Amino acid sequence: MIATAIAISYLDRQTLPWAIKFIEQDIPIGNQTKAFLDSAFLATYGLMYLGGGWLLDRIGTRRGFLIIMIFWSLACASHGLAGGVIALAASRLLLGVGEGGGFPAATRAIAEWFGPRDRAAAIGLVNAGTAVGAVIAPPLIALILADANWLGMASWRWVFFLTGAMGLVWAGLWFASYRLPRHSAPVEAEVDGPALTLRALLARREVRGVVGAKFLSDGAWYFYLFWLPKYLFEAHAFDLKQAATIGWIPYAASGVGSLLGGWLSSRLLARGRSVNAARKIALGISAAMMPWVMLVPVTSSIPAVIFLFSLAFFGQQSWSTLVMTLPTDLVPRSVLGRLAGLVGMGGAFGGIVMGQAAGWALDAGLGYGPVLTVAALLHVAAFALICLTIPVIRPIDFSRKVHP
Repeated sequence: MIATAIAISYLDRQTLPWAIKFIEQDIPIGNQTKAFLDSAFLATYGLMYLGGGWLLDRIGTRRGFLIIMIFWSLACASHGLAGGVIALAASRLLLGVGEGGGFPAATRAIAEWFGPRDRAAAIGLVNAGTAVGAVIAPPLIALILADANWLGMASWRWVFFLTGAMGLVWAGLWFASYRLPRHSAPVEAEVDGPALTLRALLARREVRGVVGAKFLSDGAWYFYLFWLPKYLFEAHAFDLKQAATIGWIPYAASGVGSLLGGWLSSRLLARGRSVNAARKIALGISAAMMPWVMLVPVTSSIPAVIFLFSLAFFGQQSWSTLVMTLPTDLVPRSVLGRLAGLVGMGGAFGGIVMGQAAGWALDAGLGYGPVLTVAALLHVAAFALICLTIPVIRPIDFSRKVHP
């Protein structure tokens, strides 16, 4: 159920990037405007990532996830009613408010059901839902754009109506089926953790390290996620048929990365490695896959371009699975939602910075080369930051005073 919800969230956020050429026939959207629309989503997404964690800590996973899903599904459908850029921006803002609670809810549900050894694999399976949604997006959206013209409405509007409806169906199934396990997973120091404020969390360098690493790595990820369709349309003259037939491949690679990153970490733990070694070995391997994407601008071969993006997507989602697992290794369950929210907010604001830089660079005539080069190095920098700020991955001792 959780993997399906995450799949729907990625399908919903991919509707605008893949439908952009059709939307532009009704609403002019340039590079800076597209960056503005992406930033509108990410701004509220990041803030609600934190707010969603707070909400879930108070009302629980079952009710919290229900509210979150209903809100973002209606927000997704509202794009289909937009008559201009301002209305589209309002819909993106609302979509971010709803989707911002999705991953904190997923992280919390996994912490309720799984112990440390199995969490990375479980989060990997859930994180693979991002790939399922993104893989479905190109062919599904192409199908709707090619055939839907019901009630006299432009086909791109039905993309948003139909994807929004999927989320509402999920919400009903979730509320009817999700329950807490009879015996919570045996997790050290989690059931009765101390009451901690955001300030107390941010006072710890380990927390700042995870948030900063997410800021860097998600800057690259959101650039790939939101700009890959536009890059393929513009730099390689993709049409709707090509988008449907091969545009999904990098997203499929990201799903494999999600599963293998979590599997590798869990496998290393099962073979006797410490949590610190298991997480960092897998994180390092994931980060090492990212720099190769800087070769994309120097090749005109579409198979090579798809392969390089697939490698980057694989490495990113392997990385993301492990970074999403780190909060469960560091803090008690009583504040897990808040830390997951902080981490997600850091990632969203990294996406805003990178997206704005991309829009400016493209309108300034610099092309995709410099942007891809920067994106290629961000995961390596994020891995270095984690190693510096978290010498040993283990539960943080919040009883110990922090000296300025």
